[in-house]
Amino acid sequence: MKNELYLLLWCIHNSTWNICFLSTCIILISGVATSTNITLGSPLFVQSSVLLASQTLIFGILLSSLAPLFIMFSWNYFLVYDLYSYKLKIIILIFSYAWFSFSLFYTKKENLTSFEYWVLALLSVTAILLVSQACDLLSMYLAIEFQSLTFYILTSYKRTSEFSTEAGLKYFILGAFSSSFLLFGSSLLYSLTGLTNFEDFDKFTTGFAANNLLITNGILTSLTFILVALLFKIGAAPFHMWSPDVYEGAPISTTAFLVILPKISLIILFIRFFVITFQDYFLITEKIILLSSLISLFVGAFGALSQKKWKRFIAYSSINHIGFMLLALSTGNKSSVFTILFYLIIYIFTMLNIFSWIISYRWKTYLTNYQIRYLVNLRSLNVINPILALTLALTLFSMAGIPPLAGFFSKMFVLLNILKNEIYGLTIVAVIISCLTCFYYIQLIKLMYFSQSSRLFILYPISKINSLVLAVSFYFLGLIFLDFELASLFLENLTDHS
Repeated sequence: MKNELYLLLWCIHNSTWNICFLSTCIILISGVATSTNITLGSPLFVQSSVLLASQTLIFGILLSSLAPLFIMFSWNYFLVYDLYSYKLKIIILIFSYAWFSFSLFYTKKENLTSFEYWVLALLSVTAILLVSQACDLLSMYLAIEFQSLTFYILTSYKRTSEFSTEAGLKYFILGAFSSSFLLFGSSLLYSLTGLTNFEDFDKFTTGFAANNLLITNGILTSLTFILVALLFKIGAAPFHMWSPDVYEGAPISTTAFLVILPKISLIILFIRFFVITFQDYFLITEKIILLSSLISLFVGAFGALSQKKWKRFIAYSSINHIGFMLLALSTGNKSSVFTILFYLIIYIFTMLNIFSWIISYRWKTYLTNYQIRYLVNLRSLNVINPILALTLALTLFSMAGIPPLAGFFSKMFVLLNILKNEIYGLTIVAVIISCLTCFYYIQLIKLMYFSQSSRLFILYPISKINSLVLAVSFYFLGLIFLDFELASLFLENLTDHS
């Protein structure tokens, strides 16, 4: 009976990413078999593949939400099932479904009508789920590389664009370089301790930091290499060089995927590896995180000031938000875990709102319609579509941290948390940077309401799915202050039991 119960729990634990992987295989095999068929081939199968992928994510959400709460390991202690992976797995699947919904409109308009795009996207979701559950150096490295390989292909997927090819190649070269740091740090850690599992590291390093100076210095060196690699993967400065160019060259739907979903799994990995597993060494790794956070705040703020294109602007804005997330992580206690998760949720809703808005904002001409690329295209938006202008204006106010919008509460929690830990200097710097970022967010609002365009354009009608995603994300950002306890209850429960 005990073995049968364990088998049942093991099946439930692995069901989500297993379903995603099996569905990917089914779509791939079906696509290859029907690609040359006149009646069942493209574009009919592309629509079917999107529906099957969306259905897979819905099943994953249901299975994850109905699964019992327990803590267990699987695949020979390679994957862990705990409160982090349980609740944040649901978040990953929900936002993946939202991304699938509003990306379909863009892929149709840009003629990315091939089922392989959705196969790669579903594989990326599978990899992100595996990264969020990794609890071993081997599973961590393999899952991150699995995730990165799909990102390289998605970035360069628009084969008719030389910018997309350049972005994919640059991402591949720099990503391989960062992976070598991750592999070297992991191998050094294994050679010093003979361990690979996070739980074993936690037991081995508890109270060990002051006993053996040689092994301690070796562990700190390996942790530095791993931290640098993960900071690159998450797009934090000074390891951010790839993100503006990659985000600019990739298709907008791929840029939205890179900005939103990988951040969730990597933040979970940060917490699990540095805050929980190597907690005794966190006082030293904290200095690197604080330095990266400070540089990210400056680079994100000053870099965004000089941008003229939407995707590069969002890239530097994302770097600034990563700086706040690392600032929240720097204290390494229970309150910091709540703070960073709350900030992460607000950040994801914000990016979902921005990208659903950008994808929907297309100019219609007599023969065709095309996607906007430049910030100056916002001129006279208040005249063309007042509701869309108001939505973007309030979202930008939230990103700037204007009360009582959601962005204000996320930044306030970060600043209060680091003030509680007496990091006064960095708090002052973060407040100054927040005031500086208000300048370029308000500048966009000025373009919409106070700058007149020489001619007015007709906007392409927004699809119903994009309108729904835009409305739900805007509702969360704009009205969270009405029931703040409901928004924070989820994360408080998560941090209380982890």
